[in-house]
Amino acid sequence: MSLFTPRSRQLPEATEGGAETDDQETGQRTVEEVGEKPGWFGWRTRFPRTARGVTIGTTVLAAALVLGALLMPNRLDRMNAQAFLRLPVEAILLAGLLLALPRRARRITAVVSGVLIGLFTIIKFLDMGFRQTLARPFDLVFDWILLDDATDFVRESFGRSGQVLAVTGAIVLAVAVLALCTLAVVRLTNLLVRHRPVALRSTLVLGIVWIVCFTLGVQFGGVPFATKGNTQFVANRVQQVRDGIFDAQEFEKKATVDAFAKTPPDQLLTGLRGKDVLFTFIESYGRVAIDDPAMAPQIDAALQQGNSRLKAAGFASRSGWLRSPVTGAGSWLAHSTFLSGLWVKNQQRYRSLTGGDRATLTSYFQKTGAWRTVGIVPGVRKAWPEGKYFGLDHIYDSTHLGYNGPYFSWTPVPDQFSLEAFERLEHGKENRDPIMAEIILASSHNPWSPIARMVDWDQLGDGSVFEQIKKEGTDPKEVWKSSKSVRTEYRKAIEYSLQSLTEWVERYGDDDTVLVFLGDHQPVPTVTGGDTNKDVPITIVARDPKVLDRIADWGWTDGLKPAGNAPVWGMDTFRDRFMTAYAK
Repeated sequence: MSLFTPRSRQLPEATEGGAETDDQETGQRTVEEVGEKPGWFGWRTRFPRTARGVTIGTTVLAAALVLGALLMPNRLDRMNAQAFLRLPVEAILLAGLLLALPRRARRITAVVSGVLIGLFTIIKFLDMGFRQTLARPFDLVFDWILLDDATDFVRESFGRSGQVLAVTGAIVLAVAVLALCTLAVVRLTNLLVRHRPVALRSTLVLGIVWIVCFTLGVQFGGVPFATKGNTQFVANRVQQVRDGIFDAQEFEKKATVDAFAKTPPDQLLTGLRGKDVLFTFIESYGRVAIDDPAMAPQIDAALQQGNSRLKAAGFASRSGWLRSPVTGAGSWLAHSTFLSGLWVKNQQRYRSLTGGDRATLTSYFQKTGAWRTVGIVPGVRKAWPEGKYFGLDHIYDSTHLGYNGPYFSWTPVPDQFSLEAFERLEHGKENRDPIMAEIILASSHNPWSPIARMVDWDQLGDGSVFEQIKKEGTDPKEVWKSSKSVRTEYRKAIEYSLQSLTEWVERYGDDDTVLVFLGDHQPVPTVTGGDTNKDVPITIVARDPKVLDRIADWGWTDGLKPAGNAPVWGMDTFRDRFMTAYAK
């Protein structure tokens, strides 16, 4: 017998024509009146009190499950007692509908309603997860591909067994939610029909109560008592899908507008001819690292130390802020926004961009013929055909940097080694052409445990030196038990990335070095404390004063640390501003 099998059901009674009548209309005797079914092995007969307790308890659980699913918010920061002490209009309307329908239609409606409630619950769970990582709800149109990326991240961070457990747990949870919600609605439907008069009166009273409370705006603990949250939830998702369908057309129109598309190659980026231009992204380097009181002192010290080293080596720098299209994750969307001059906020836009002919900042360097364009992308472990779209003559992924050391959770190659590999493979070669490089520093990628640390540059070798460093590092499973420890490890990872980069410039930079480095997005809400700000720092470093003179009117701050009131630009505006500044 199913856990949600109704305690009683009406006994069919033949009509004159031999057909059964509708049990909701005949008022026939129930099984309660003629005796309970014996149940498995006759346990109901032997233990009647227990059987009755199980029946009542199961019904209560069914009601709690359905109400809990309808009232559950889709974000963890709103998960409190007040959220569940409300009256959902959807439950009242569903009860009224089920009482009004004939038997067959009622059964179908009950099953469909249970499945839909289960689906809404699953989407709410997805929203919670996405808000905890991306600070936004799950997108029904664009985000399915990210679930595969999430499983890859779990495998790299917690191993194959962790991935299997996580995926299995997610599947079991989804199936359980769908099944239990459906069984619960069916059970409650049978209960309503068995007690039709009471159910009708109760539904009518609750409907009146809802209308009065909604009209008067009655609240408990600052939360409205009469809610239509699920109706709004569905409406928002329908609008989200509609927006997603039309978004592609809008994006394609914007992609055709390019102020530099018809500029002759010999007139592009003339102010940087002969320079090595390095566009370097520091993973998850967001404004929180500079502004948060718990991190600011150490990050400020790291920036001041780097600034002092660079000044001693003859370099100057200017810093500002960019607003990223994403937060928490989605680095490739930020990178393509920065390079293309378009707001690439979702996977559909990314695919449209990389499948089109829109020129990027890097491809314009390639178009001039004055630079060799390369990519240092240690986080790439699979085929990356988009690399050609971005105008990179050669790409060095995690398998082509000469690294034979250990992974640091998700991070395949420590930043210091990636930069040393760039020097060995490209920058340090004699009699070469000027280089434009896109460099991704991934050591500050979530989960920030364990973290590499700096070693003597001459001792890097093939990376084996990092084996012992990893063994001495922290365990991500332990780190993520506390938000405080996560924030501490994040801060240390940013310090390591900054030190790797500034020491590389100090060690290998020259008069022709132009470094542009920036964060791609803010870290996850566990680090930002739920702050929705999407600002990231950006800095330009050069020894030649003429390079920085060209951006003197940008209003940026001297040094590696942007002032709090420095200009904040959309990340999509940087390409055209940069190309304009260096085309004079």
